[in-house]
Amino acid sequence: MSKLAVIGASYLQLPLVKKAKEMGLTVICFAWADGAVCKDLADAFYPISVVDKDAILEVCLREKIDGIATIASDVAAPTVAYVAEKMGLPGNSCESALKANNKHLMRDAFLEGGIPCPAYRMVKSADESVEIPFPLIVKPSDRSGSMAVSRVDSPEELRKAIAEALAASFAGEAMVEQCIEGREISVEFISCAGRHYPLQITDKVTTGAPHFVELEHHQPARLSASQYKDIYALTSRALDALGITDGASHTEYKITRAGEIYIMETGARMGGDFIGSDLVYLSTGYDFLKGVIDVALGRFTPPRKLENKAYSGVYFLCGETERLLPVFGHIDGYPQIVAWEKSPGPLKNVTRSADRSGYFIYVQSEGRWEL
Repeated sequence: MSKLAVIGASYLQLPLVKKAKEMGLTVICFAWADGAVCKDLADAFYPISVVDKDAILEVCLREKIDGIATIASDVAAPTVAYVAEKMGLPGNSCESALKANNKHLMRDAFLEGGIPCPAYRMVKSADESVEIPFPLIVKPSDRSGSMAVSRVDSPEELRKAIAEALAASFAGEAMVEQCIEGREISVEFISCAGRHYPLQITDKVTTGAPHFVELEHHQPARLSASQYKDIYALTSRALDALGITDGASHTEYKITRAGEIYIMETGARMGGDFIGSDLVYLSTGYDFLKGVIDVALGRFTPPRKLENKAYSGVYFLCGETERLLPVFGHIDGYPQIVAWEKSPGPLKNVTRSADRSGYFIYVQSEGRWEL
């Protein structure tokens, strides 16, 4: 029986662990015990920080794993690459994982590869000069989930936003970038041995300025066939620029009113918020989770040309989406809902993804569910 190491054991990794067990694999999880909801599902659990690469490598060598993976976690991706590289397993190089996990290195790689992206400056102090016209976006160099992301329109706002982003960054570094106005989309790919396979494009709805927390995701995106083609081609170039060769990737874009396409960032993992774990399968029929596992185990079969078979999406509950409460009160009356969850307590206006109070996932054959 093949052994799969999973880096992380929170709710983010739960779909991956469940899929691996469904496939008959032995699953070994690594994470701190607090919040490790996968602990009881895994065949073995080690309470080791997901960034403690050498400690995890030591256990993986002892356990003689056959593959290693993570989903929806930027912070765990470098550890996956490190262990895979040291053990000669399929995976991205440490260098590419580092580029995909650090917005500064990522943007440098994009610029070198001729990939259109916003102008930016990296700062380590709120006192540093930026010299990019307002409005600006400020974010930590190495976090996800909309954490400490802000739009600013004045020098006073800028200092405060930089201080918040620096406090949230593991590296103590923040990115200040040109604010690109436009619609937001994200793109899911799976790669194996340097070949890239497009899966789906997602339309995104966020709170907008100042924090841009995601409220809805819908597949397929409302784009023309030519736009799909162009964005897929650009994404392949971006993956090559970062050196991503194996596993899932999630790339975010903005499209301006003039039709200009700007890449915002790429993660060497599938999209969170159920995009990769649920929506891709519901809209295309492709089992993205199985694909990630098969890449990690060296037994990947490229997907056939995918088509949009259904409309899928997720709505998140928070103060900004209070209108969704009647749906949560009558879930049984909505056959298109395939999964849902709601936390107790009052709704909050959100500044990060973790502030949301619930969600429901839908799928239907005719058109996007508009609420």
